[in-house]
Amino acid sequence: MTRNHVPIIQFVGAARTVTGSKTLLDLPHGKVLVDAGLFQGRKELRLANWDGFPIEPSELDAIVLTHAHIDHCGYLPRLVKMGFEGPVYCTPGTLALAKIVLPDSAHLQEEEAAFANRMGFSKHRPAQPLYTAAQAQASLEMLRPVEYGAPTTVHAGLEVTWRRAGHILGAAWLRADLRDAQTTVVFSGDLGRPTHPLFLPPDPIDHADVVVVESTYGDTEHLDSDPDDVIARVVNDAARCGGVVVIPAFAVDRTEVVLWHLDRLMAQGRVPQIPVIVDSPMANRALEFYRAEALRGSPEIRPEYHGRELFPALDVQQTTSSDDSKALNTRRGPMVIVSASGMATGGRVVHHLANRLGDSRNTVLLAGFQAPGTRGDQLRSGATKLKLLGQYLPVRAKVVSVELSSHADRSELLDWIRTADYPQMVYVNHGEADAADSLVEAVERELGIAAVAPCAGERLRVNGHRSARGPEGR
Repeated sequence: MTRNHVPIIQFVGAARTVTGSKTLLDLPHGKVLVDAGLFQGRKELRLANWDGFPIEPSELDAIVLTHAHIDHCGYLPRLVKMGFEGPVYCTPGTLALAKIVLPDSAHLQEEEAAFANRMGFSKHRPAQPLYTAAQAQASLEMLRPVEYGAPTTVHAGLEVTWRRAGHILGAAWLRADLRDAQTTVVFSGDLGRPTHPLFLPPDPIDHADVVVVESTYGDTEHLDSDPDDVIARVVNDAARCGGVVVIPAFAVDRTEVVLWHLDRLMAQGRVPQIPVIVDSPMANRALEFYRAEALRGSPEIRPEYHGRELFPALDVQQTTSSDDSKALNTRRGPMVIVSASGMATGGRVVHHLANRLGDSRNTVLLAGFQAPGTRGDQLRSGATKLKLLGQYLPVRAKVVSVELSSHADRSELLDWIRTADYPQMVYVNHGEADAADSLVEAVERELGIAAVAPCAGERLRVNGHRSARGPEGR
């Protein structure tokens, strides 16, 4: 197989969109993929998961993962199905969460294909899952845990170090040292907020020639308003009228952040003690992992939670079966149902929305970013009807948004890039086009660093020449 003499970086996924993170390092001695994310959101993006990969997956020498969110690791079983044979490197926390999210993703896809076949609303006969539970399990066997801060040779000429990103448990940004080119490329993955209620802030960068940074909120500053005020108003309203609050929440981390706020409000007596149900097998397993990591004193978690039980003021009810989930449809409020997925693209929350949207006593609380074209985005934009389970249903429930993002905002991204030792280039990805372009402009104007938002599939040389710019250029 012919190898490049010059390192190439190719933006396979999450280029001018906020999902499907995949970046290929085409190096003189091999090919390594940074993240293997699933496209989510708009139909045309979801269909892209079925497209071919730019190279034969069997040509990949290794994969390195930043964290265990599906849009960063959920394509891994598909690559295995197409011939990838490993290894896959990640932090121990990512390994633990991948064991939760990948089988759940496969089960969900198998379940949705079976449901579409039973109901007859799929265009494909029969509908097929993108990958199976067996293929997800096969991908898990390829994972190799690596500790934070430990430089690791993942392939000849490439040494990678995982550093704390503060986004979810196990999340990291990556320092990729290309030895032959004497070049360091930093990949942000998803960068967390310095104010995350459970995690310590992201580690600073130090040396970098090239920085590849996400831009989910590249054009947005998170509001200074207290989300507790919004959540308290919604829960108190539900308590007064016997309504149900449905919170679509990503199973990993967003669920925990929602519970953190509810726990604080109930401990302070600002809201009554109404039932809080977490209805997602994946979210429930992730919740147990978060609780265990706090008790053991994980170095990722803020010290004040070490050795403590998380969310002590809440009597969290966790469903254990699909029958438990279905039984919620007949329960009356007041209560709070937290269920995946976070943008209402699939999962059990779709059934809860179908059951609760028609009642004006109920509220849908959207707790973070909603990608364009998703059901969450339609609800946030004021949709009066929503297509669910093959039919259009009226939206009579109240829809309220609250900012609980675990992504750094524009200023926080810029502050993190400032910790780099004079990079010559910043590549902006993992953001919708407007957000990416806005961050490009801000990096160039405020930091004095050249920046570009690459297009999908774009291949770019990685140069090893250090910038001559000094502090005065910053």
